[in-house]
Amino acid sequence: MICDLCGSNKNVSVFKVEPKDEYVNLCEVCKSQIESGNLDENHFQCLNDSMWSEKSAVKVLTYRLLKKLGRADLMDMMYLEPEELAWAQAEAEEKFDSVGNKLNNGDNIMVIKDLPVKGGDTIKRGTVFKNIRLGDTPGHILAKNIYIKTEFIKKV
Repeated sequence: MICDLCGSNKNVSVFKVEPKDEYVNLCEVCKSQIESGNLDENHFQCLNDSMWSEKSAVKVLTYRLLKKLGRADLMDMMYLEPEELAWAQAEAEEKFDSVGNKLNNGDNIMVIKDLPVKGGDTIKRGTVFKNIRLGDTPGHILAKNIYIKTEFIKKV
C-alpha cells in the first residue's frame, strides 16, 4: 500500500474523507499533519501530482489541503465534478468542548459530569477518553464507539 498523496510506503493506513464514507491511503507523515492541522508546505509539494488522481476522495482531500495552504493557483487548475466540488467544500462542522476549546480528531477529553448510558451503565465524571473522533453527528464526538455530547466534555 502506498500513500495516495505523497507516494510513501512507510506506515500507510486508511483515512476517512468526511463527511462521506470514502477513504484514502495516507502515510504517517501526511496523516499526522492533516489531523493536527500543522501542514508543512514542503512536504505537500506532492499535491501537484495528487490533484490529478482518478479517485474522488483523493481529489477532494487534495483540494482541501490546497485551500488550507493558500494555493489558489493550483486549486484553479483542478477539475472536480460538481458533486466532488460540493463534497470538497462540505467542511466538517467545527466542534468545541464545554469551555470553548476547539476539538480535533485524536484529542483526549474528560467527561465533566456523570452520564447515564443505555443499558444501565454510567460514564463517571473524570473519565478520560483518548483519541476521539469528531464524526458526522452535530454536537457530539465519538469516543470508543460511544457518542457523547460536547457540552459534557473538556479537552485535556
